Amino acid sequence: MATSLKDLFGVDKPVIGMVHLLPLPGTPLYDESKGISGIIEAVYQDVLALQQGGVDAVLFGNEGDRPYRICAGPETVAVITRVITEMRSKLSVPFGVDVLWDPKASIAVAKATGACFVREVFTNVYAGDLGLWITNCAEVLRYRRLIDAENVKLFFNINAEFVAPLAPRPLFTVVKSVIFSSLPDAICISGPMTGQEANLSDLREAKESAGDIPVVANTGVKLDNVEAILEIADGCIVGTAFKREGITWNPVDVRRVQSFMDKVISIRSIST
Repeated sequence: MATSLKDLFGVDKPVIGMVHLLPLPGTPLYDESKGISGIIEAVYQDVLALQQGGVDAVLFGNEGDRPYRICAGPETVAVITRVITEMRSKLSVPFGVDVLWDPKASIAVAKATGACFVREVFTNVYAGDLGLWITNCAEVLRYRRLIDAENVKLFFNINAEFVAPLAPRPLFTVVKSVIFSSLPDAICISGPMTGQEANLSDLREAKESAGDIPVVANTGVKLDNVEAILEIADGCIVGTAFKREGITWNPVDVRRVQSFMDKVISIRSIST
C-alpha cells in the first residue's frame, strides 16, 4: 500500500525546505578557511530559519558541490553524515537526504542519521552536463534491503535536472512504468534545472498517471505559483525561493519562508 505524505509529515500538501550545504572538502569551491565548522554553522542557521518559518520537513543536499558527479566519494558521505548528526538535536521536523547524485550514498546516510526519506534519480539513462548517466534501480533497492533501511522512503526524481533521457518517452508512460517496475514511494517532477519550475501540464500528467503514489513538485516552486502547483501536486520541495533575494546560493531568509508558509496554510484551509 502506498504511503501518503501525510503519514510521513503529518500534514496535507507538505512543504519540504532545502538545506543546501556549502561546498564540501575536495570540491572546487570548498572554503578551507571556514572548514567543516563553517559548513555546520551555515547549515544550522538555515535549519533555524526554515523551522522558524514553519516548513513541514527539511531535505539536506550538497548543492554546493559543483560540478556535480554521480558517485559520491567517502569524504562527501562522511561530512554530510557529520553535519546531519550535528543537526539532529536541533530538528523539530522530519528530514531527508539527497547526496548528489548517488542513491546508494543517500540511503546509507539516511540509515546512519535516521532520515525518513531520500530524494534521488533512480531510473533511466541520461546525457547532459553530468556526462553519460546510467542508473541501476534494482541494485539500489537491493542495497536498501541489505542494510536494513527499508523504512527510508524513496522519492524518485523521474525527469532529472541538467540532463535529458537518451530514450525519451511520454511522461505518463514513464510514471506508469516506474511505478510498476521500480517501487517508488513518491514521484518528483522537476524543471530543467535548480530553481526553474516544472510545467503545470507535466505535474497534471504525472498526477493523473500515478494512482495512489504521491506526486511532488521538485523545483521552482515560489510564492506566486505555489497555489497553482498545490492544486495539482501532493506536496513540494522548495529551495531557491526561500533564499535571500531568491538566489540559490544565499542563506535562507526566514521572512520569505514565513510568507510562503502563510500562503500554503491558507491554501490548505480552502482545500479542506
